[in-house]
Amino acid sequence: QVQLVESGGGLVQAGDSLRLSCASSGRTFSSYAMAWFRQVPGKEREFVAAINWKGSSTFLADSVKGRFIISRDNTRDVMYLQMYSLKPEDTAVYYCAGASTLDYALGEGDYPYWGQGTQVTVSS
Repeated sequence: QVQLVESGGGLVQAGDSLRLSCASSGRTFSSYAMAWFRQVPGKEREFVAAINWKGSSTFLADSVKGRFIISRDNTRDVMYLQMYSLKPEDTAVYYCAGASTLDYALGEGDYPYWGQGTQVTVSS
């Protein structure tokens, strides 16, 4: 079983930066891909970014490409989402997710492990 805990959310202004972290435990961290999703109340959960097991391959949604960076530190069992140039439309609860495979996928159903989420609010 995998336990995931997000941290780093908060209230920022448009144009600011923020870094989210996701700490993992319970299974060898380097044995699975990971991803970030986000959700706004009343809307479906949205894919944000994904990274393969060793961090050599990443994929970002068009809405965040060029502004967000996903990375992982397999020596510390932590994944990150560095967010730059934040916009009000980035406001959401951000969730980290763990896959059961080495390579990432883009759908929620490909991730059996989820954190509790961390709120990011971007004011205009």
